[in-house]
Amino acid sequence: MNIAMDSYYFRSIVSFLLLASTASSLSFPNPSLLGIHPLDVKYYSSEFIKCKDGSKSFSRDRLNDNFCDCPDGTDEPGTSACSAGKFYCRNLGSKPLFIVSSHVNDRFCDCCDGSDEYDGIVRCPNACVMGGNTENMYGNYNSKVSNLDVFAEKETEHGVKSEESAHSLSGLKLAVILQVALVAFLVILWSFRCHTRYRRRRSR
Repeated sequence: MNIAMDSYYFRSIVSFLLLASTASSLSFPNPSLLGIHPLDVKYYSSEFIKCKDGSKSFSRDRLNDNFCDCPDGTDEPGTSACSAGKFYCRNLGSKPLFIVSSHVNDRFCDCCDGSDEYDGIVRCPNACVMGGNTENMYGNYNSKVSNLDVFAEKETEHGVKSEESAHSLSGLKLAVILQVALVAFLVILWSFRCHTRYRRRRSR
């Protein structure tokens, strides 16, 4: 009986963790929109998209195809194909920022959410809920951060600072809610188990 009850509790905990993980994943962007600022999602929703410098247009199926069509990198926000491109780190729970596209999949974890290293060669732990970027397995990223503030300041000048703050706050709230819910769930399970054992002892 005890083994069956322990198995039940274990399955319940695993199910809850999977549910929490699924809920958390809803906050991440669509893979095809990787590296795109939330305010630019609508810009990239058309079948044919103009390069932001006005030089040409490209079809949506060429977005993030690892081939540079726009000189300014408009078509490759999520890859390192364009030297002039920039990658947006959503960093839910921390500070959103831009990195130069050459830092994408370069074995350095520049985004604290690890979204810039999605090719699987480097596994970046999500350090955003801890309030900052993390180091990668080959060294730290400090030598690369000099360009990040420049991009962040440009976005602030375009009026997106408040949107980024709200986005960061919502991510932090989600992480806190999931952690509190998990702790509450485990406490309830523990209380129920203690109560069940107590009733069993009294019935003997």
